[in-house]
Amino acid sequence: MSWLPWVGDDDKDDDEKEEELEPVKLTRFDATVELDKVWSASIGRGLGRKYLRIRPAIGADRVFAADGYGVVEARDRFTGKRVWEVEIGDVGRSFNFFDRRDPSFVTGSVGFAHGNVLIGTTAGEVVALSAVDGHEVWRVPVGGEVLAPPVGGADLVFVQTEIGRLVALERDTGVVRWSFENPVPVLTLRGTSAPVFGNGIVYAGFANGMVSAIRAETGEPVWEHRVMLPEGRSELERMVDIDSTPVLAGNLLFVVSYQGRLKALRTSDGTPAWEKEISSFLDLAAGSRQVYVVDNDDSVLAFDQQSAEQSWSQEGLLRRQLSAPAVIGDYVLVADSDGYLHVLSQADGSFVGRRKIDGDGVRSPIVVADDFIYVMGNSGSLQALQIEQR
Repeated sequence: MSWLPWVGDDDKDDDEKEEELEPVKLTRFDATVELDKVWSASIGRGLGRKYLRIRPAIGADRVFAADGYGVVEARDRFTGKRVWEVEIGDVGRSFNFFDRRDPSFVTGSVGFAHGNVLIGTTAGEVVALSAVDGHEVWRVPVGGEVLAPPVGGADLVFVQTEIGRLVALERDTGVVRWSFENPVPVLTLRGTSAPVFGNGIVYAGFANGMVSAIRAETGEPVWEHRVMLPEGRSELERMVDIDSTPVLAGNLLFVVSYQGRLKALRTSDGTPAWEKEISSFLDLAAGSRQVYVVDNDDSVLAFDQQSAEQSWSQEGLLRRQLSAPAVIGDYVLVADSDGYLHVLSQADGSFVGRRKIDGDGVRSPIVVADDFIYVMGNSGSLQALQIEQR
């Protein structure tokens, strides 16, 4: 709320306050790598005006992408050639001058599991499409809006809803095998983390600051840990949402909460190995024995996975509304609201490459498969890129 005239440091003049709120301007650097575009395609009508972050998904030799209005496409991930296109709903295409509401209804990022493409909607449905030809396999209600990609594990599909419900669906029919409920605070961020599956356990973070480990086959809780206790007098101050998808690395689970902490939890019993005071709502990334986080000010931070020692901090992208970080090779990738894709060195966080991707900006998480980078811009531009040394 610092933009309000009565909030902030009164000793600073208006020019100083305005400068503090502006995104940091990009500076020149000596690039050592180039981002080469392999192919690009336009997916439907884009992501609309609802701050959607719909990322694509990879399945074998295909990439699956959706817009905010129900268009789902499968493309060859090496050439960009369209394999199939379907629509999972009808929002109408006529323009009404007196009704400017955005009719987008696809909210959960694209998931891929058990040979199906999985889509979540504002209506609280999960739609499964065949990855082969796009025909609808099943469509089921899950009792709440789906804001994160469905995830597969064992013979199930795991879906998390905005009402604090984790649901396990049968892979072939979508029938609910079990559900796990977690209370939702009065005020929360709009978003949820995606569940993570590993070694027969599904891990999920919730809006009340809890992370739970649940036995995938039965829905039986194994352990729970509170990442952050709500603090403060107002509901705004007490928000401790875990909207960031946890990251599994060996025997540690990394999780971060809004207005809270970054923690490394032991997967055996949920006890913390270490913690840091950090606030973030974006997904984490891991690589080179480090964990990477973008905090609320858009600083990119790297921590040693075992010792918690901060390896580096990159503050050259402050307030540029970054995407979640992604790791490829020796590099960390982030995109910003101006549509630039930035390449940082995993060793020290320095800038080594940059490319403009989409004039409308990039919010969606970056997807990496082999040596390919897939970026979905807000306009609906899907690009496949590779990093080349200069």
